[in-house]
Amino acid sequence: MRKHFFQTAIMVIVGLTAIVVFAGDSPEKIPQNLVLVEGGTFKNTQSNYYGKSVTISSFFIGKYEVTQKEWIEVMETNPSRFKDDNLPVEMVNWYDSVEYCNKRSTKEGLTPYYNIDKSKKDPNNKPDPHFGDLDNMKWTVTINPGANGYRLPTEAEWEYAADGGQLSKNYTYSGSDFENEVAWYWRNSGDKELTGFWQWPAIEQNHDRTKPVGGKEPNELGVYDMSGNVREWCWDWYGDLATNVTDPKGSQSGFDRVWKGGGWMGDARFTETAFRGHLAANGTGPDQGFRVCRNM
Repeated sequence: MRKHFFQTAIMVIVGLTAIVVFAGDSPEKIPQNLVLVEGGTFKNTQSNYYGKSVTISSFFIGKYEVTQKEWIEVMETNPSRFKDDNLPVEMVNWYDSVEYCNKRSTKEGLTPYYNIDKSKKDPNNKPDPHFGDLDNMKWTVTINPGANGYRLPTEAEWEYAADGGQLSKNYTYSGSDFENEVAWYWRNSGDKELTGFWQWPAIEQNHDRTKPVGGKEPNELGVYDMSGNVREWCWDWYGDLATNVTDPKGSQSGFDRVWKGGGWMGDARFTETAFRGHLAANGTGPDQGFRVCRNM
């Protein structure tokens, strides 16, 4: 006797591949290093979006931050200060990250998510009100609707996934209320545990640095390092948060792009999932990396 087994989406783990089955569709194979984030509203009461009627559609997010091995396979160079295949790539700016997404998509036979025009400056990239126009790399980057390629998460998607989505346990950090369980930051990312106040000389002497991805506990969704290790680029211009909307994509213009999650040289408060960081799109640092997403 036949029944309609696939009325709702299910995920089945088979060997090294996750298979997502939808009604009327053939199974779609999703690489193991992506995690399904089921859509919904924000459950974490500490989230910037909690109670603001913001809904997120289902999507896939990287289980880990993009590693140097993954970067080299696509870009054929390694800009990172701390070099090792399993360390997150760093010293990459926002433009580098979107270009990686497109090149990886093409390499894997996917439709690139971004339209990148390097000959045209982005009219939405405004001069910094304090430092003026210091950005010489203002490509115009727009979205290719319906593309199935890799992309950066929006700020709302990032925070939703870091908070555990529909499985959220209301943690302050991604996966715990205790930063040392889930985050690499200035106190624990070197030779020994540091105490006292943040001091760069002490951090240097302690040989603080990035750590191999996945070295701490995952969050509720099985995603690693969304608190600490490297700061992660998001799609959005830094600006006011949206309300009463599905899948917000941030401000229409700005002078900085959003980063989330904090990094190995920063304080614990920067690794809280609700913390909002921002940096010029061409800014880099040995604690600045990213992770990828894909649409369902």
